[in-house]
Amino acid sequence: MLDSKALNTMCELLEKKYGNPGKKAAENLREWIGDRLPCTYPEQIAKHLEEKYLDFIFDAFWQILPFGTGGRRGKVGYGPNRMNPTTVAMTVQGHCQYLKSLFPDAKNLAVVVANDVRVFNDIAKTYSFLAKDHPLVGVSSRSLAKLACEIYAGNGITAYFADPENNQAVLSTPELSFLISELKTVGGVNLSASHNPPDDNGIKVYDQYGSQPVAPYDQILTDAMNKVSHVASMPFTKALSEGKIQKIAPEYHEKYIQTYIRLYNNVHKPDPKIPIVYTPMCGCGLTTVGEVLTRLGFPYLTPSDQKPDGSFAVIPFKAPNPEVFDSTRPARDFADQNKAGIVLSSDPDADRIGVEIKLANGSWYHLDGNQIASVLCYFLMLDPNGPKKKGLVLETLVTTKIIGKIVEKRGGSWIVDDLLVGFKHMAHVLKTLAKEGKYKHVQCSPDDLVLATEESHGVLLVPSIKDKDSVPAAMYFAALYQMLHKQGKNILDYYIQMLEELGGYDNVNRSIMMSGAQGMLKQKKVMEALRENLPKTFGGYKVNKISDYWNEKDFGPFASETDRLPRNVLQIFTDAFVITIRPSGTEPKLKFYCQLLPHGEKSSLKGQALLSHIRSEADKAARVVYNEILAKIGCSMEEEGLLLPDIVDLDNKIAFQKKTVPALLESLQSKRFAQKEEALQWLKQEAAAMTPGADPLPALKKPLAYLCDLWQKQLPSCPVLASLKEWTKG
Repeated sequence: MLDSKALNTMCELLEKKYGNPGKKAAENLREWIGDRLPCTYPEQIAKHLEEKYLDFIFDAFWQILPFGTGGRRGKVGYGPNRMNPTTVAMTVQGHCQYLKSLFPDAKNLAVVVANDVRVFNDIAKTYSFLAKDHPLVGVSSRSLAKLACEIYAGNGITAYFADPENNQAVLSTPELSFLISELKTVGGVNLSASHNPPDDNGIKVYDQYGSQPVAPYDQILTDAMNKVSHVASMPFTKALSEGKIQKIAPEYHEKYIQTYIRLYNNVHKPDPKIPIVYTPMCGCGLTTVGEVLTRLGFPYLTPSDQKPDGSFAVIPFKAPNPEVFDSTRPARDFADQNKAGIVLSSDPDADRIGVEIKLANGSWYHLDGNQIASVLCYFLMLDPNGPKKKGLVLETLVTTKIIGKIVEKRGGSWIVDDLLVGFKHMAHVLKTLAKEGKYKHVQCSPDDLVLATEESHGVLLVPSIKDKDSVPAAMYFAALYQMLHKQGKNILDYYIQMLEELGGYDNVNRSIMMSGAQGMLKQKKVMEALRENLPKTFGGYKVNKISDYWNEKDFGPFASETDRLPRNVLQIFTDAFVITIRPSGTEPKLKFYCQLLPHGEKSSLKGQALLSHIRSEADKAARVVYNEILAKIGCSMEEEGLLLPDIVDLDNKIAFQKKTVPALLESLQSKRFAQKEEALQWLKQEAAAMTPGADPLPALKKPLAYLCDLWQKQLPSCPVLASLKEWTKG
């Protein structure tokens, strides 16, 4: 039963501590604890009404979950700033109203509804104060997708759905994009949080072209969602029997697969004697990447424990992200056992690609998103054994500038290299070319597309799909790997040869995780401080130019309020590098990108020495930027903090630096630990908050290796320190 006194007290505390945002949180809290909205779980929310949960309540209720560069995405939980059946229902109802206003004369509106594998099990124990079986436990992307189908049906809109009677069915993001056009629907949604942690979920909205809407259309859509006061729905079984939910016919999946088989065009005959490992990272990629590799004849192997699993149980840090090298550690071990020299990976919704290659010394090398983009572009355009394509290349403003050199050297081609972050901006170029035959300085057809790419492991090669897709990169990297293997080379050799030919470009990208409402305020403070005091020098180099994408004189007026987030970008240009800083549109973090440019005299370095040199230069710039950013919010980070993975929240990094590190040194000096295992157990407990629900020790290996070297002189006869040092090498 609701305690109205506790509710009133909580609302007063919210307003007192947080001002106007707190007042909004109080309004939302009262609304959600009432009975106007569907599925708001007032009984569970009532259990939050204690002062110790004040910050928790504020963060969950102070805003409606924002519509970012990838739709709505965030933690599963109770409140409007969380993913839950209520926020999904209101999003879908808003989408229905938006579609009806956009197509007022259409009689048979239809959409495609997709979902990935994720399931909420509260791995981080956020709701440990509730009963173990509280209503959100077990909420999956599939159950939310079924809810979406019910709401579309209730609004008279037909929903195409993958195998409606199979609760394990999935549909990848790129196949969703393909099907929207192929089925001639007016849009679609995907219930997925892509590569986010398992306690997150999200909903991405697509237009009639199979792309996510850009400003001002995303603003119109957001406004429609925020005005929802009633949700219409039809029970799933009834909607299915009445034909308002339609099974996607198998021939459409076959058309998707054939799109890539035609694109591959027998560029290389797969060799069954050269094994390849592919992991879908417990997501849905076996239905796309796996099937295309099989149909082309590539002998790929997949670890048996990395097939669909919405808790991502075997993925280190529970981070199913191809950008995170540690995420594929089990797959690399599997590759070692099976004598495979490459690991290909895709994230849970199968739109991002990961590539790791085994070197001659037995170690593994992680290709970052810029290296993937540049190797793929070179193979497609300049490699005499590749497709030798000419045409259109698209990249975001934070993607490697070596792409431009490749396009220039190929000749007879076009590049657009200043696009805002997010594949929807590349899709917008393709849509504009289809409608008008030109985009800015480029006059061509979307069919001239060779490659659209971004630094965050996303590529697109066919204009009939208007979102990134891991399939084409996987098939071409499989081919390139086998071709080079027969020559006694690997893909890193190939990449280094490209650098020697085109120049010493490199990129280091970092993220500073700043969670919750306070994290958003910190991000805002950083961007405001940078704009107020634009630097004249950076990293020892004179600043030649600063581009602020919020400057309406330079970049035009904002198309809508939703245009502000993707344009919240600062670029700092020097002779040696370009630094770009922006808040993420999909995750609670500030991202920055250091693009190293060839400068000074041409380097005489070759091979690994060249790669090591330019990466050292880029890393140096990234470290400067990291602390320049933190200085804006009164923080700094020592080397041991910088060496922690970027998936670790800033507050936890600071706690590690200020609390855990001094305590560890004191414990080693006082000989508190008799053996290494005791020290590791202590560290595991101290650092548990870094990787909720996952073992934090792998995240500590790099900082511990650094600290062991640092403390060696202070503790020359400490056997535990020596053992810890040895452990970091494993």
